[in-house]
Amino acid sequence: MTTFRWGILGAARIARALIPAIRASGGEVVALGVRDPASDHARTFSQEWDVPLVGGYQDVIAADVDAIYNPLPNDLHLPWTLAALHAGKHALTEKPLTLNAAEATQLADAAQQTGRTLLEAFAYRFQPHVTRLREIAQGGELGELRAVTGTFGFHMTNPDDFRWTAEKGGGALYDVGTYPVNLTRLLLGEPRAVTAQARWTPGGPERGVDAGLSGLLHYPQALATISCAFDWTEPSTQRLTLTGTRGTVDVDGVFHSHTQHPTRLRITDATGERTEDFPPYNAYAAMVSHFQRAARGEETPLYPPTEAVAHARVLDALLDSARKGSEVKIQR
Repeated sequence: MTTFRWGILGAARIARALIPAIRASGGEVVALGVRDPASDHARTFSQEWDVPLVGGYQDVIAADVDAIYNPLPNDLHLPWTLAALHAGKHALTEKPLTLNAAEATQLADAAQQTGRTLLEAFAYRFQPHVTRLREIAQGGELGELRAVTGTFGFHMTNPDDFRWTAEKGGGALYDVGTYPVNLTRLLLGEPRAVTAQARWTPGGPERGVDAGLSGLLHYPQALATISCAFDWTEPSTQRLTLTGTRGTVDVDGVFHSHTQHPTRLRITDATGERTEDFPPYNAYAAMVSHFQRAARGEETPLYPPTEAVAHARVLDALLDSARKGSEVKIQR
């Protein structure tokens, strides 16, 4: 079998997690393209990770690669992923896949038309403890689920980070709130409506970004609460609680993709209290391995582009609700 060849767009910090994952999965990173190929940062990154610097983003897409990884700022996910798909490359694109459901639909249509694999890079979904949470939620161990509470926030201190800029797709919901929304959907399916409130940076809902947002996802028999922010305490807060008619589950660090420590589920039900521990696990490598197999046609994609479109609809609705101050129904 030939080696799966990757190109990377940009020298983003998250690429430092993906390059080892690609190599651990038997792939090879053969091309790096950056905004300014002459910069010291580009040369240093290329040398540190032993990845050939081939020029700009288009040079990577034109290179002899099977797939690209796109961790660029959020507003650049659509144009460069679209360019890669139309060039016949598979695409692994960081979350959020795009800035809205209409853009996500563009990418989903392009993937279908070109026959290329497209995956939104939610690596946490490949963690064994997430698989277990889905079993618990959907297998009736807690009875009927009545409430899901998910939180993800941290303290972002860099004032120049693109995540503070509305035009670049900034905001806490897109960056960290998208995780509890995504996991809630894995556990409960699609909500029928949402309500949300946000704390906005200067410029308000028209020109600012959400520094913090809390939302309620409405289900027929359950309510799910998600909260996210850029101004919470360090280290980052990642927590999930499931409450059913016969028990509860609590877990910290639930959205980590490459855990350095065990992840513990704390379960309380009619039998008492118990814990289930999961050892450190590299979900980045598991995601990359699955992506490569799906791209080769060896297995069916676990999360097709249509799933990313449905996810984007919920994010759209949450932001719309936070701006309007009223309930927003999910468009199908």
